[in-house]
Amino acid sequence: MKCPYCGVADSKVVDSRPSEDLQKIRRRRECISCGKRFTTYEIVETPPIIVIKRDKSRQVFDRNKLLGGMLRACVKRPVPVDVLESAITEIEAELAGQPEREVPSVRIGEMALEKLRGIDEIAYVRFASVYRDFKDISSFLEEIRAIGIE
Repeated sequence: MKCPYCGVADSKVVDSRPSEDLQKIRRRRECISCGKRFTTYEIVETPPIIVIKRDKSRQVFDRNKLLGGMLRACVKRPVPVDVLESAITEIEAELAGQPEREVPSVRIGEMALEKLRGIDEIAYVRFASVYRDFKDISSFLEEIRAIGIE
């Protein structure tokens, strides 16, 4: 591991322990050359989740993009950001647990809708209106009836 202070590539591990979330290992290192200490983290490398868009293009899953869409649906609603972060973490974990690495965007959208349905009904309808691309008021009303809001 390269020292961030002097650039020498030789260091020794002084202390090693799991991080708070148990997803990483935190290592304290000491540079052999300058003697300064620094921290590194070791994580398991997982293959990325590839999203297959509606136009058949592919891109790496970006949780920030999903968070942005969910935040837009929750504008002026009493939904804390950490609740949305938690929902996205659950979606990510479910996707990572699947054997296939390529996932249609439609599936991710449905998962997000399901999470929003349990978080805030108005945010759910807002997200659905963009995600499902309602063409008229009747399809919008059908969605509202489907979740039991009237």
